[in-house]
Amino acid sequence: MKKIGSILLVLALMMSSLAGCSKKDTTNNGATTTPATTESTDTSQTEETTSPEETKKDVTIKVAAIETAYGAEMWTKVCAAFEAKTGIKVELTTDKLLEDVIGAGMKAGDYPDVVHLATGRPAALTETLIKENGLEDITDVLSMTVPGEDKKVIDKIAGGFTESSLTNPYNDGRTYMAPMFYSPCGLFFNQGLFNEKGWTVPKTWDEMWELGEKAKAEGIALFAYPTAGYFDAFFYALLYEAGGADFFEKATTYTEGIWDTPEANTAFDIVEKLASYTEKSVPSNANNDNFVKNQQLILDNKALFMPNGTWVVGEMADAPRADGFEWGLTALPAITEGGDAYSFTWFEQSWIPAAAENKDAAKQFIAYMYSDEAAQIFAESGAIQPIVDFADTLEGDNKMFYSIYDNGAKAALGGFATTDPVEGVNFSDTVFGTVNSLVSGDKTKAQWIDLIKKDSDLLRAALK
Repeated sequence: MKKIGSILLVLALMMSSLAGCSKKDTTNNGATTTPATTESTDTSQTEETTSPEETKKDVTIKVAAIETAYGAEMWTKVCAAFEAKTGIKVELTTDKLLEDVIGAGMKAGDYPDVVHLATGRPAALTETLIKENGLEDITDVLSMTVPGEDKKVIDKIAGGFTESSLTNPYNDGRTYMAPMFYSPCGLFFNQGLFNEKGWTVPKTWDEMWELGEKAKAEGIALFAYPTAGYFDAFFYALLYEAGGADFFEKATTYTEGIWDTPEANTAFDIVEKLASYTEKSVPSNANNDNFVKNQQLILDNKALFMPNGTWVVGEMADAPRADGFEWGLTALPAITEGGDAYSFTWFEQSWIPAAAENKDAAKQFIAYMYSDEAAQIFAESGAIQPIVDFADTLEGDNKMFYSIYDNGAKAALGGFATTDPVEGVNFSDTVFGTVNSLVSGDKTKAQWIDLIKKDSDLLRAALK
C-alpha cells in the first residue's frame, strides 16, 4: 500500500558487490555500507556556478539511501558508476529503516554527506532536519554541469519539480532538496472496458457525471478508492484545478477565509457529488487490511475509476481481472471545457545535511544522479526520475503512465504546510479521512467544511 512520498518497502535486502564498491560491514539491523577505492577529481562545475573549494584528493563521501521496493542494488551500481566517472570514493549505506541506522550517528555529530530519504515517513527524520534548518542550500547544484555530460542539472529536471514546498520548504526561493523518483497519480481505470463499451474518458467533470449515469444503468459504480487517505493526491490536484497555483498555495498554508471562497466550494461540491457515485462497500474496506478489495473493484469492472499511483500495478500484479483488462490512467477531468487538467505527483527527495563534511563532493554526486547513465541504472529497477523526455525511453505501461504530463496534463506538486504540532489536530484525517463519512452519509458537506475551517484556524496559528 502507498505511503506518502515513498513506495512500499520490500522484504529482503538486495546488495551485490561491484567493481569499486565492495562490502564493508553489516550492522545488526541489516544496513550495509560499501566503500570505494578510486581517487577524487572535480569535474562538475561550470563558470556560471560559484566554484566550490576544490574537492580534496582521497575524499570519501558517505551516501545513505532508503531501501524501498526498488531494492538496494541500483544504489550500489550508481555509486560505482559515479566513482568511475569522477574518481570520488563512496561509502554507501542502505536500509529499509534508514532512520534507525543513521539517526544515532547524526545525534552524535556523524552525518552522511548525501541522504536519500523522503518526507512523509513515520520517523519524520527529514522533517526534523527541515524544522531545525539542518539542510544544505543546494540551489547552486541546479547550475552545475552534470558529470560526464554537457548539460546543466536545471536543464535535465522537468519543469515545476524544483519549485514546490517539497524541494523549497522555506518558501525563500532556494532549493534544499533534489527531486528524485516520482510516481504520477491520477484516476486509474480499465481501458479494456472502455473499449468494449465504446465509452470515452471524460475530459470534464460534467462528462464524468454523465458517464456515472451510464455506468449506473449497467450496475457499475463510477468511483472507488483504496482508503480515504488516497484523497490527498486527488484533493491537491482538485485544488489546482479549482483556483490555480496561487489558490493552492493559500489553501495549503491555511490562509484565513480561503475555505469560504468560490474556488474552495467548487472543490467541495465535486467531492460531495463524487461521494454519491462511489461504490457503497468502499468505506468498510478502506483500511490497511482490506484496501486491496477496493482496488479489485476496478479489475472486476464493478467500479470505473480510482485514485492511485503507479505502484498499484505491482500491488495488483497477481490479482484476478476481467477478460481484456488493460490499465489506463488519466488526469482529473477539468472543471470547465478547455480548462486545465491536473495529475498530482509524489516524488522522493535527496538532500545534503548542513553539517555534512564533504559538501562539494556531495553536490557532485547529486548532479550526477541526473545523468543519463544514472537515470538508466535507476530505471532498470523501476525508479523513474523527473528528467525531461525520459519517458520516451520507457516501454509498456510505464511509457503510458510517465507520459501523462506529455499529453496535456499539468503536474500538481506540494501539500499542506508543516506546522508545530497542535494537540488533537490531524489535518489529513480531517480533510481526507472524512470522505468515508461523506460516502456513508454519516456527515454532510457542511459538517466537513466546518471541521476543515476549525482545524485550519488552529494550524495557521502554529505555522513557523
